[in-house]
Amino acid sequence: MADVISLLPDHVANQIAAGEVVQRPASVVKELLENAIDAGATSITLLIKDAGKTLVQVTDNGCGMSTTDARLSFERHATSKIKVAEDLFNLHTKGFRGEALASIAAIAHVELKTKQDVSEIGTHICIEGSQVTSQEAAVVPTGTTISVKNLFYNIPARRNFLKSDPVETRHIIDEFHRVALAHPQIAFSMVHNGTSVFNLPVSNLRQRIVNIFGNKTNEKLVPVDEETEILKINGFVIKPDFAKKGKGEQFFFVNNRFIKSPYLNHAVSSAFEGLLKDGSKPGYFLMLEVDPKSIDINIHPTKTEIKFDDEHALYALLRATVKHSLGQFSIAPVLDFNRESSLDTPYEYAGKRAVAPTIEVDRHFNPFKTETKSSGRSLAGTSFRKEKATENWDSLYVGLKDNEFSSKSDLNPGQFTYETEEVTSKMFDDDAQETSSITFQLQNKYIISPIKSGMLVIHQHLAHQRVLYEELLKNITLNQAVSQQLLFPLELHFSKPDIEALLKVRQQLEHTGFVFASFKDDSVEITGLPVALVESQAGIVLEQIIQDILAEVPDAGFSQNDMLVRSMAKSMAIKTGTKLSKQEQEHLVNQLFLCKEPSVSPSNKPVIITLDSTDLDKKFQ
Repeated sequence: MADVISLLPDHVANQIAAGEVVQRPASVVKELLENAIDAGATSITLLIKDAGKTLVQVTDNGCGMSTTDARLSFERHATSKIKVAEDLFNLHTKGFRGEALASIAAIAHVELKTKQDVSEIGTHICIEGSQVTSQEAAVVPTGTTISVKNLFYNIPARRNFLKSDPVETRHIIDEFHRVALAHPQIAFSMVHNGTSVFNLPVSNLRQRIVNIFGNKTNEKLVPVDEETEILKINGFVIKPDFAKKGKGEQFFFVNNRFIKSPYLNHAVSSAFEGLLKDGSKPGYFLMLEVDPKSIDINIHPTKTEIKFDDEHALYALLRATVKHSLGQFSIAPVLDFNRESSLDTPYEYAGKRAVAPTIEVDRHFNPFKTETKSSGRSLAGTSFRKEKATENWDSLYVGLKDNEFSSKSDLNPGQFTYETEEVTSKMFDDDAQETSSITFQLQNKYIISPIKSGMLVIHQHLAHQRVLYEELLKNITLNQAVSQQLLFPLELHFSKPDIEALLKVRQQLEHTGFVFASFKDDSVEITGLPVALVESQAGIVLEQIIQDILAEVPDAGFSQNDMLVRSMAKSMAIKTGTKLSKQEQEHLVNQLFLCKEPSVSPSNKPVIITLDSTDLDKKFQ
């Protein structure tokens, strides 16, 4: 039998490695920023276009590379960080495996410009798909500039799997935050599509946090500082009053490297026990320093997970340190056995006995007697006196006989004033009230509604999303949804993972109006639907829900109910291009303005645009 095992070509091996190292543009940003830090840079600039799909460029003022090193840096497993295997357990740098540049060059167009301080000229190299297209000397500043263009150009399937630009940009910003927070002694700047996003000067950790997350973050921070033989902890935790539902502000750094550790996160959460509201997550920016020999970084391709020798000791120290900081700054109650001197009994009263109070009463007082002595005193010490008898009460009406007002002049209506309600102007003019009910539909997409100052342009699809979102959210919260029963059960087929995803949200779906008869390995039987849902759209809605659960849950800070309702509202809303009658247009507008947030959709997109008459006048000038 012929041999079937052969060595992979280098470009194929690089593409396979790229699948582990480069998952999205944010992965490229992470690797290039870490290389710049390892080069000893004090100023780093990140430039991206189209969420990194078109361009990711990192410029630093580090030590630069020679011509030979610049060419060799794109080879697999070429690194200056380690020489022997023992060096893996004594790492002080970011990168060490030598796979990043080789993997990136295999799936993109890479351009490198670098120069050392001792050299007069630098090196300019261009690589496409692991193939060097040009290498020449060039006049460049000291440092290195790497431009990664057209990511995944030769792997269309991987490029198609990328999310939308806002999602990918969010991932890039997250990676930028992680690197910038770990190195406040380095100046960072970020530019996206020609717009400056961050400009972070050299500072300390507290100032860096404030520069990234806003000035109001300063009052939320509680410092944490502790040093032991096995662990040094410093950084900040966020006060419980400012805790959020999501996990956006949770950062662990071990030896200036960002890591993800559910185990250590549980230690911080236990320190906040009893201080957070239900569903809130603690926020923290904690820098941990340990002996490099006590950790193993080389257990994950992206190096975001590490292994500790003694996790139990780190857990106990971290929990105790955070709890101590919260108590030290009066965030949490602490036990204090010192006696408060202000609560002690004065020395001159130590030997005295308590004296019972005395009460003076008038024992001769009788409230049923018509006359009492003026000298008598009440229980409270107030004197009582005899009220004058209301004798001759009829004298009060002397002069009010009918004959005294017989003359007409005495009853002149002009002499009297009448109390009337103040007449105020109307909030809306009659003309405005007549025209407010007039609506127009533009291109079966927008609804135009005139107002006094101009007109409103309403996006009908987003408006209906907002209406359905608030209605479904109310139903799912109050469990008061109404279902329409089907004459014949509806059977829909899904894959097994999709069925498992639906089972996780079965209770929430039933609260919105779904009635499930049975779940099988590859199908689900439905006997009832929400009132606003057509039977033909049931499968579309459930598929959209499954996609959102599988795709958005890891990246979203929303609750499961909120995500479920947003997905249903998006699927059930009227589509763009649907023609609406006058009654339907007016009903949609009225329902929209009954919502709590009519101006934005559930996905925070604008629903209403106001065009003033002044804006229209400017168009005709």
